[in-house]
Amino acid sequence: MNSCPDTALRVGLNLILDPPFGDNPGTTPDPMLTENTTSTAPPSAPFLDGLKQRCGNEPEFLQAVDEVMESLLAVSQQNETYTQARILERLVEPDRVVMFRVVWEDDSGAVRINRGYRVQFNNTIGPYKGGLRFHPTVNLSVLKFLAFEQIFKNSLTGLPMGAGKGGSDFDPRGKSDREVMRFCQSFMTELFRHVGHNTDVPAGDIGVGAREIGFLFCHYKRLTGRYTGALTGKGLAYGGSLIRTEATGFGTVYFARDMLSRNKDSLDGKRCLVSGSGNVALYAAQKLMEFGAHVVSLSDSKGTLHFPKGLTAEQFAWVHDLKERRRGRLSEFSEDGSGGEYLENKKPWELPADCAFPCATQNEISLDDAKTMVDNGVKLVAEGANMPSSIAAVHHFRSHELLFAPGKAANAGGVAVSGLEQSQNALRIFWDRTKVDRRLQEIMTNIHEKCVEHGERPNGSVDYVHGANLAGFIKVADAMVAFGVN
Repeated sequence: MNSCPDTALRVGLNLILDPPFGDNPGTTPDPMLTENTTSTAPPSAPFLDGLKQRCGNEPEFLQAVDEVMESLLAVSQQNETYTQARILERLVEPDRVVMFRVVWEDDSGAVRINRGYRVQFNNTIGPYKGGLRFHPTVNLSVLKFLAFEQIFKNSLTGLPMGAGKGGSDFDPRGKSDREVMRFCQSFMTELFRHVGHNTDVPAGDIGVGAREIGFLFCHYKRLTGRYTGALTGKGLAYGGSLIRTEATGFGTVYFARDMLSRNKDSLDGKRCLVSGSGNVALYAAQKLMEFGAHVVSLSDSKGTLHFPKGLTAEQFAWVHDLKERRRGRLSEFSEDGSGGEYLENKKPWELPADCAFPCATQNEISLDDAKTMVDNGVKLVAEGANMPSSIAAVHHFRSHELLFAPGKAANAGGVAVSGLEQSQNALRIFWDRTKVDRRLQEIMTNIHEKCVEHGERPNGSVDYVHGANLAGFIKVADAMVAFGVN
């Protein structure tokens, strides 16, 4: 038996630092995953073939597994301890999936029905932790991919958090506050049985902001009769943490700053593409501006807002009010005459820039987008969203040795501050903004150092994808071995 798993991983690392690049053939109808390429397929194993047969209708989940296994399969197979314990086989199966009916009434009195989920994927190093997403695209595949990614992300933070994700195909857009409240109450009426401050601690995600968390937490408190930190992302008036709203965007920029600093460079003066216009995108843009970067784009599902001279503080405030209070479209910004060119049905990736921060949603960058970005001078990509780049796009970035930060590392700031919120709740204390921001920066710098340690290539550059996958995996795998067969 090999008593030093980390040594075995380091021995095998050189074998996979320059893996064959290519799409995973035939696992999903998503065109972004089946783009033309002459590359070979990623590593395979019998258990992966079985997984693809069982989960053939879950393309997002299989994509996330494929991306991680390119890093882990070869080195894990060289480790007798991991092989005998069948760590990889266990890692890709969730502990449990809870699926339930959510019945509620709209303002007209009509009965409405949605489907709710909670995927509790792995609690080896702590209680399950991960957001709730309310969006029409939510399905089991999306939530399993998000929960699987959360294993590595939460491990990288260094905090004692397992991995989970949940949500519903409910769309809060266009609903009144009372409709959202009734839905959230019905949703929590089932979910409360499966969560708690020492069991599973949900947070917000797409479609679940301060309003939704308030309704969910209140109903949890009413159902259980307990006032505990059972959810994070709470309002400051009832147990929330400063900087939680901004944390994912801020953390992504802190990670990019550390990547550039290692190369004796900075964000100052860099032209930066930002996609999306939700919390992650807006606060990434705000922090980029603080660091002297020129934010040249924001986007939504209908198009891109282009700022040729860079987003100003006044323009940021207008967009923030538009998206957070009025819940409007970016096209309204251009129509209002506040500056910026609105590019209907266009993505930001066609614009020339130095850095890119995809902060919208999964698979928003295709292979063609990646090629355009490289041709237009992009040298750094830091993922603020979860898996926003297709496998082919990631391979293209890595083959050109861009500074490419995968979401599991770059956007870990959100769950990190959720972990800090849990600590404050447990201790019945409240930390000021300076302390939380300092801890966030420390956590993001530590994640960067782990990625460098496990992903440095012989030529001194860093493959942050491999570094993040390996660093996140080792901690969880060693704990699973220590627990025996379970």
